[in-house]
Amino acid sequence: MAITLFDGADHANIWLEDLDLGEAVQANQHMIIHGREAMLLDPGGPKTFRHAYPEALSLLGHAKITRLFLSHQDPDIVAALNPWLASTNAIAHVSRLWMRFLPHFGLDRVMAQACHPIPDEGGVLDLDGAELIVIPAHYLHSAGNFQVYDPTSKILYSGDLGASFGNDYHEVTDFDRHLEHMAGFHRRYMANATAVSRWAALARQLDIEIIAPQHGACLRGRELVARFIDWCDGLPCGTDLLEPYAMPTTRLN
Repeated sequence: MAITLFDGADHANIWLEDLDLGEAVQANQHMIIHGREAMLLDPGGPKTFRHAYPEALSLLGHAKITRLFLSHQDPDIVAALNPWLASTNAIAHVSRLWMRFLPHFGLDRVMAQACHPIPDEGGVLDLDGAELIVIPAHYLHSAGNFQVYDPTSKILYSGDLGASFGNDYHEVTDFDRHLEHMAGFHRRYMANATAVSRWAALARQLDIEIIAPQHGACLRGRELVARFIDWCDGLPCGTDLLEPYAMPTTRLN
C-alpha cells in the first residue's frame, strides 16, 4: 500500500508500507521523487522486491530511480540490492564500512561497482536539483549507520531509530501508548545512551515535520518529533544495560 507523506511542486515522498510477506520482520520502503529522478530508501529483501518494484514503477510517472540508499547492512535493508540495481541502473549509497560485505548478498563485480561509499561524516546528495542530507547515526544500531533528511518535505528518514512493532496504525497519535511498541526494541538494539544523545543533538538542528522509520508507524508533527528526540536523549540502552554473563546451562534443540 502506498501512502503519500508529502506532495509538492515537482516533489513527492511516498511510503511503500509493509510489502513483505510471511515470517519476515515488517519493513517500510520509502521513495523520494524530485523532477525526473527518484531515490528508494532501504529497498529490503527478495520477497519485498516482487511487490515493491511494480508498485514503485506505477508511482514514478516520468521519473526514474537513479539512487538507492542503504541505511546500514542488515538483510531487511539490502538483501534485494542485486535485482534493484539490475532493474533500475541506479547507484547505491552505503557506509564505507559495509562495501566489502555487500557482495555476500549476491552482487557480481559489475553490480558492486554501482555501490558508492558514504564517509563517516555523511554528505549531501543531489536528486535532480533537490538536496538530500545524509546524516550520521552510527551505532543506532549499526556501526556504520546513516539517515536521510529531506529539507523540501522536512522528513527525516530515521532507519531503525524510531522503529515500532506490533502496532496496527500508520501514524502515532498517542506517544505514551506508542512507547509499548517502541521502547523494548530501542533498549536492546541501540548501542548506548551516548550514541542516542549524539544523534539527538544533531536532530535538534534540523527542521523536522515527520520522522519516518524503517519499521512501524511514523511520527508526524513538531510536538511528536520533539517528544521522540527528548525521549531518545540519554536513553539507557544497549551496553548501558549489559549485565555480567553467566555460564549457560540451557540445552538447545
